[in-house]
Amino acid sequence: MPRSSQQAHPALAWVESPLQLLSAAEWAARRLADTGQPTRVVYRILDPQVVATAELLHRMGAPFARFEPYYGIPWTALGTARHWVLGDPLSGQARAATAVLPAPRRLSIVDDGAMVVHTVRAILGEVPFGRPGQRESRAKVLLGELAGEKLRRLASERRLELFTAFTAAHTPAERLGAAVEVNRFPWLRAAARRGGAPRIPLPADRIALGTARVVDGLLRPSAHLEWVRALARAAPLAYLPHRREPVELLDAVAAIPGVTVVRTGVPVELVLAAASDPLEVHTLRSSASVTLAAVLAGTGSVIRSGSPRTAAETQEADA
Repeated sequence: MPRSSQQAHPALAWVESPLQLLSAAEWAARRLADTGQPTRVVYRILDPQVVATAELLHRMGAPFARFEPYYGIPWTALGTARHWVLGDPLSGQARAATAVLPAPRRLSIVDDGAMVVHTVRAILGEVPFGRPGQRESRAKVLLGELAGEKLRRLASERRLELFTAFTAAHTPAERLGAAVEVNRFPWLRAAARRGGAPRIPLPADRIALGTARVVDGLLRPSAHLEWVRALARAAPLAYLPHRREPVELLDAVAAIPGVTVVRTGVPVELVLAAASDPLEVHTLRSSASVTLAAVLAGTGSVIRSGSPRTAAETQEADA
């Protein structure tokens, strides 16, 4: 029998993005079911979608003992917690807290997208302890080295856990010596289908997911619009934006015939979790192709990954 949550010391989940928050809720549900121990969550109040996701999860009865908004680093909460749950150990704030504060008794890493694979390899020391492609100050590099060393020590003492939907992270995690648990989003699916998630009407069962690749400079706006245009030529399309897509790009997408932009303000996993009928989801290379495969399991939905170049080549070949 699990211990009473009334007597247990809560774990602390510190999240900086909507997906980290969803992943932490799944981790908290598993922990409560397995041990009876509660989890409190502190979430970043400066991100509107994080706040909206937290409010929605609260209404859905997410298994957190407490929801606590924060600015900056929650030093006091981290300093007193015996078990940390982090979504992005590579962030500047997370590495500062990890480097400076005494190590917790246990630390669990939950998903913040496919970057979790790089994160585990960074802890191993196989790649630099930072996000790829970013220039960092010497101070930030030093904090990363200190944080990585502390996390490796936790792993060597069997006090580090990885909770992930990304199977590509399993092998490096096993090399690290971290315990691995698979996240299949069972709590989210169950809570959404009980009626807890908002029923956002979609104008079509064909869906295109927005992307941050344009704003990050990895994809030309014209190429992205052509990808959406090619999809819409086949049949009507609902477009679910990425939270960082600019208004100008969304206005251009909305002007494409056959496309309806559905601005939800919460992660796509929350929007689609209540789906029971098959959906056809189109996405560029994205973490959502993995998380949605878990969230939509059993619905008969299909997730198709493509690229703007492939769409343009297909159009040219058909002409």
